[in-house]
Amino acid sequence: MADGAELYNPALIRLGARAVVSQGAFLCTATHDYEKGAFPLVTKAVTVGADAWIGARAFVLPGCEIGEGSVIGAGSVVTRSTPAWSVCAGNPCRVVRATYTHT
Repeated sequence: MADGAELYNPALIRLGARAVVSQGAFLCTATHDYEKGAFPLVTKAVTVGADAWIGARAFVLPGCEIGEGSVIGAGSVVTRSTPAWSVCAGNPCRVVRATYTHT
């Protein structure tokens, strides 16, 4: 994990083997239910698969699973799970390259 990366983990965060979390990235496992008057805390685990790379200043929301070998572009906002061996970027984060070959 790089300098300035943050893990907000009221729920479990799983980091697979060789996963990289770059500078300033934020992995978040909690939010609030805005539809209830007391805004109760809602927690959901985050999973980062083996060989995945979370780019600098990316934000991963509660409940998201980053697929094995996925690359998340810098500054992306991950609002849903990403497939394995894909390149994903943007706000909201989306697949920009479905599969790639790794060595």
